[in-house]
Amino acid sequence: MAASSRSGTYPARETLSKARSSALSGLRKAVARSRLELAGKTALAAGLAWAVAPFMPGSAAHYPYYAPLGALVTMYPTVADSARKGLQSLLGLGLGIGVAFAVATFTGANAAAVAAVVGLGVLVGGLPRMGAASDWVPMAGLFVLVIGGQRADTFSLAYLLQMAVGVGIGFAVNWLILPPLHFQAISLAFARQRHALARQLEDMAEAMDESWPPDHSDWAERDEQLARTAGEVRQAVHRAEVSARANPRRRRHPRDLGEDLKDLRAVERLTFQVQDITDVLASAIWEERAGTTVPPELTRELGVALRASSKVVRAWGEDDVDGLVEEAEGALAVLSTGFAEVISRDVSVNATASVAMSLRRMVQIVRSRSSAR
Repeated sequence: MAASSRSGTYPARETLSKARSSALSGLRKAVARSRLELAGKTALAAGLAWAVAPFMPGSAAHYPYYAPLGALVTMYPTVADSARKGLQSLLGLGLGIGVAFAVATFTGANAAAVAAVVGLGVLVGGLPRMGAASDWVPMAGLFVLVIGGQRADTFSLAYLLQMAVGVGIGFAVNWLILPPLHFQAISLAFARQRHALARQLEDMAEAMDESWPPDHSDWAERDEQLARTAGEVRQAVHRAEVSARANPRRRRHPRDLGEDLKDLRAVERLTFQVQDITDVLASAIWEERAGTTVPPELTRELGVALRASSKVVRAWGEDDVDGLVEEAEGALAVLSTGFAEVISRDVSVNATASVAMSLRRMVQIVRSRSSAR
């Protein structure tokens, strides 16, 4: 009974540990520097919009709360997103006002009118390339119909004007005060993926030194992890590209994003090759009827080639890889020499040859990108 109680404790302890790690990770993201900067700029924009709102002409001064709302909806991590989302919000607002006036022409504010405005707003919001405007069409139409009432025309003009003021202030604050450039994230994402790929190659090299089946097999189950980290690289490059648009800091912080895109394609090709090597070796080790085999006579040479290639991948972008490339090519040459000896005894080398071909492609990819930089 006591043993059963203790065994039930471990899953609970593991669950609590994962929950704590997830909470800490979320907290770190919430208080990250970029997030704190965005929060500060959003607060400043909303405060400025509220201060300016009472000075708007006519009846617009009676609706000052829409100006901070306009500033809020336009604050995004990049200047380009701020401009696009702000303009889309105003577009949605204008279309929503039009929907409300179209319905109000036939009836007042009642349940049927509310249903019609919301339904039409959702339909209009579903038009292609509406972006953030799609959410604003039904909401703006509902506000104009219900809050505007008999003074819908006056309310609509005030609503649109105050929102436009807020959007303009929000964009100005984001454009003038530390407009973010997400260039550093590219280097970090590339480094994480390179090290993940190098680690995968090193673990497979260790498997070549063990008696088969190897004692550790976690490397054979990292396909999704490698794909996820490769996706993070693509996201980092895209985010950096967006952050550079219309950013006044771009000239003071030059970076060739075209080369980053080429590096991204190279990393994706490397990831594909490592995934292919993983599948081939896992099949050779654990699938007896797969028809893929690695002759015992070649496991040592294959392990050396895997380690040499992992060094090339790990050093790419951080150190001079010329010497490591030569070392990897030498290891692959030794492995290829071993093919002839094994084949002469009618032993299949299909899996080993497949891995060797993938490693050659990887070394060539790194050589090509290193010489281009």
